[in-house]
Amino acid sequence: MDRLALVTGGTRGIGHAISVDLKNAGYKVAAGYHGNEAAAKKFAGETAIPVFRFDVSDYASCEAALKSIEQRLGRVDILVNNAGITRDVMLHKMTPAQWSDVIATDLNSCFNTCRLVIEGMRERGFGRIVNISSINGQKGQFGQTNYAAAKAGVIGFTKALALESAAKGITVNAVAPGYIATEMVAAVPKATLDRIVAQIPVGRLGHGEEIAHIVRFLVSEEAAFITGSTVTANGGQYLV
Repeated sequence: MDRLALVTGGTRGIGHAISVDLKNAGYKVAAGYHGNEAAAKKFAGETAIPVFRFDVSDYASCEAALKSIEQRLGRVDILVNNAGITRDVMLHKMTPAQWSDVIATDLNSCFNTCRLVIEGMRERGFGRIVNISSINGQKGQFGQTNYAAAKAGVIGFTKALALESAAKGITVNAVAPGYIATEMVAAVPKATLDRIVAQIPVGRLGHGEEIAHIVRFLVSEEAAFITGSTVTANGGQYLV
C-alpha cells in the first residue's frame, strides 16, 4: 500500500501500538517522537519503522519534520495526532507553564500538523486524520484542568475540520480512550490504579492494540462515510 501514515508520539504507548498496527495492515508509517531518544531507537530497530524527532508544540519544528518525511518517504495521506503530555495539578496551584505546556503539546499540535498536511490532502482529494482525545476531555478530571481543556478542544477542532474537509475527500475523526495499560498508567500508585479499575465496568484497563484497531478502521476506505465523530473506548467507564 502506497499511502503514508504519520503517527505523532508514535514510538511509545498507544502510539507504538498504532504505528505497528498500521504497518502490519500494509501502510507505510513514519513515527514521530520528541524526548526519549533511546526508546525511539529501540522502536525503530524492532519494527523497521522510520522515526523522526520533532516538537509537535512548535510549528517550525513540525514544518521541518514534514519536509524531511516527504523527501524521504513521500506525501502524508494519513495523520494520527497522538502525542501528548500531562502536568497534573489542581488549578489553584497550577503554574502558567504547566497550563501552557499541556495546551501547546496536546491541542496546538493538532493545528500545527494538520495545517501542514491539509492543503496537500485537499489538492489530492484524499486524506485521513485521526486525533487522539481522552475520556478526561469528555468528563473532566480532578487535577487536570489543563489536560481536560486540551483534550476537549481536540474534539471541537476535529468536528470543525471535518466540516471544512468533507467535500474534499478527507475525513477527520477523534478517538477518546479511557485508561489504557501504558507506561504512564503503570506509574500510577497501585492503590490509585485499583480505584480506577474498580470504576471500569469491564473490569480491566484497555490495551493499546484496542485503540490501534479503531484507528486502523477510521483511516480505511470502509470508513469513508464517517467524519466528525468521536469514538469512545473506555470499557463503559463514561457513557457519552
